[in-house]
Amino acid sequence: MKRNTLVITAVLFILAAFAWAGWANWEYRKQAAERLLASTAHAELVPATGDSGSPLQFLPALLGKPAPAFTLEDLSGKKVSLASYKGKALVINFWATWCAPCKLETPWLVELRDKYAAQGFEVLGVSADDIDRGDPQKLSDEKRAIGRFVQQMHIPYPVLIDADSISRPYGGLDDLPTSFFVDRDGTVISAQVGLTSKDETERNIKKALGIVK
Repeated sequence: MKRNTLVITAVLFILAAFAWAGWANWEYRKQAAERLLASTAHAELVPATGDSGSPLQFLPALLGKPAPAFTLEDLSGKKVSLASYKGKALVINFWATWCAPCKLETPWLVELRDKYAAQGFEVLGVSADDIDRGDPQKLSDEKRAIGRFVQQMHIPYPVLIDADSISRPYGGLDDLPTSFFVDRDGTVISAQVGLTSKDETERNIKKALGIVK
């Protein structure tokens, strides 16, 4: 009888220990979830266009602020600065040759650029393809690959390289394509992360041009 009592006591102790461990693990996960929610509570979650039906996106902290200045090379090696487009409405479009959604979006940008160019609109295409400046042969090959994409897509607007060098001030560029819409004063008025739609892109271009609010 005494032995049975000891066994029962040991079993109850073990069960109690498992129960406590389970509660502690649940409490830990609960607190972790609460910390995560608290850390994101102040993030601005808004539609990319302001329309209630649009997918919600975390817009970069650049919204409503001047677009970060940069000077990058085009495929010919010429240096092009953002400042040289002062007074124009712009789309700064980050893309890559290996990005499938970029291949869908680029024809829209080409068409919309041609449609609104006469009103003072331009697209700056910034390639996020790898650039190996330490190896002249690789750099030449990489530029040729970007150039083939430009020719295949019939891109009429400036194409710049080495997006990585300006990725930090533009929010990290974790997803491609990413586009920033800049008004004539140089202020970022909207942004699109990932593939959206041609209509949404056109609405944001009109905002940058001041055609619509």
